[in-house]
Amino acid sequence: QKILKIKNRAKSESLTSLIPEWFALTQEVSERAIGLKHFDTQLLAGALLHEGKIVEMKTGEGKTLVSTLPVALNALSGKGVHVITVNDYLAERDQKWMGKVYNGLGLDVGLVKSNSQTFEKQKSYNSDITYVTNSEVVFDYLRDSSAYSRKEIVQRPFNFCLIDEIDSVLIDEARTPLILSAFKGTENINKLYLAKAVANILKENIHFQLDEKRKDINLTE
Repeated sequence: QKILKIKNRAKSESLTSLIPEWFALTQEVSERAIGLKHFDTQLLAGALLHEGKIVEMKTGEGKTLVSTLPVALNALSGKGVHVITVNDYLAERDQKWMGKVYNGLGLDVGLVKSNSQTFEKQKSYNSDITYVTNSEVVFDYLRDSSAYSRKEIVQRPFNFCLIDEIDSVLIDEARTPLILSAFKGTENINKLYLAKAVANILKENIHFQLDEKRKDINLTE
């Protein structure tokens, strides 16, 4: 009854005004569902994340549990919340584990993986909360932008997003451009022969450098 009352209030009141009661409910449901109760520092971190700030926490301070607070709060808007993780394993683990808390609050949780079918992605992106990796959410955005029909579109308008390991996602990995390529049909054989001829005359450390560790090649000036 309490959950339903707050959900109704969310239609007319600001989410920030609901923080005390909704965080308390989330804390209680979490303890009943997975046996973990948020500490004061975790409640504080949850409030800061809701404000759009970055929170740094040490290993073992319970980042995953903290995420349930701002995520469940913003899911009340019904516009969807993305939880971005760095790999499929973490996305699936957190979705199953924290999903019990969200389900207890009457919210549904979706999971988007790299091998998910279009209809599965549509269902997951339309859930109250969607767990997805940083690269997959970008590739789905690119695919939606180049879709031929509305039936192929999987995402809905963006609303609120929580990023795990934000330094890695928005700094380190953001240096690698994500490009969507499409097969055009006819191959230009002449260009391929020309590219091969150019590649054959390039000399290592003069024209290019090899990065063995990252299996990468960089052209010099």
